Amino acid sequence: MDNRHQSLYGVLLILLSGILLASHDGLSKYLTQLYPVFLVVWARYLAQVVLMLGMFAPRMGRRVFHTLRPWPQLLRGLSLVSVSIMFISGLRYIPLAEATAVIFLTPLMVTVASALLGERVSHSQWLAVGVGLLGVMIIVRPGGALFTPAVLLPFGAAISFTVYQLLTRRLSGTDHPVTSNFLSSLVGFLVMSVLVTFNWRTPSVHDAVLMASLGLMAMSGHLVLTQAFRYASAASLAPFTYGQIVFAGIVGFIAFGHIPDVEAIAGMTVIIASGLCMAYVQSRQASRSA
Repeated sequence: MDNRHQSLYGVLLILLSGILLASHDGLSKYLTQLYPVFLVVWARYLAQVVLMLGMFAPRMGRRVFHTLRPWPQLLRGLSLVSVSIMFISGLRYIPLAEATAVIFLTPLMVTVASALLGERVSHSQWLAVGVGLLGVMIIVRPGGALFTPAVLLPFGAAISFTVYQLLTRRLSGTDHPVTSNFLSSLVGFLVMSVLVTFNWRTPSVHDAVLMASLGLMAMSGHLVLTQAFRYASAASLAPFTYGQIVFAGIVGFIAFGHIPDVEAIAGMTVIIASGLCMAYVQSRQASRSA
């Protein structure tokens, strides 16, 4: 496969990942209108643990559990379950596209966190961070329908996702990616198994199948995302990762009849533009250091 076809394959995979993850979020929003959030999140992690064991344990054996850094793995898992709880809780009150746009502040927050950890951040990157926050303010403008405490839920999810991303970067050189993803799912399942006992409601068979499909969608979305970066660089794929916001808008319209207003669309556009600017700056810095 030549480079042009490899890049195209990577783009198609990243778009497929966006569709899967947006569909996961849309189904989560639907289920939380019928069941407690903790039950929905627990079912997602249960299904994901079972699926990953079935797929990878026969080939990897005990290596799927083996980690050289258990405490960072534990913190990574707690960060991810925090993302799940806050983001899915937020979807009960906030439209899908707008909540997805807020959590896409994560790349900008990673830049801020990197600066606090001593990494050099350029003026262009700081500008992108400021523009991204402006985009959120446009979406959540004072006097608008989203100017409520509930918007802090996806914003908190973005903060937790930032911690998750930083720990993923730290663990990438020591533990197998399958191990990291499995352990995060296992931590999420164990934590939610405790919390769900206080929020249990027995689902119907139909809804139980829908809950199980959340794990399949989440696992498939992240596996496809990982595969995409095998065929194309992060810089070339960065513009297409924001397709998830568009797909979230489509799912939100089909499933819930929600159409973002002009201000919300403007805010999403600003966030996407700031993320693309950040990706461009980082790619130039990487090319200079190569």
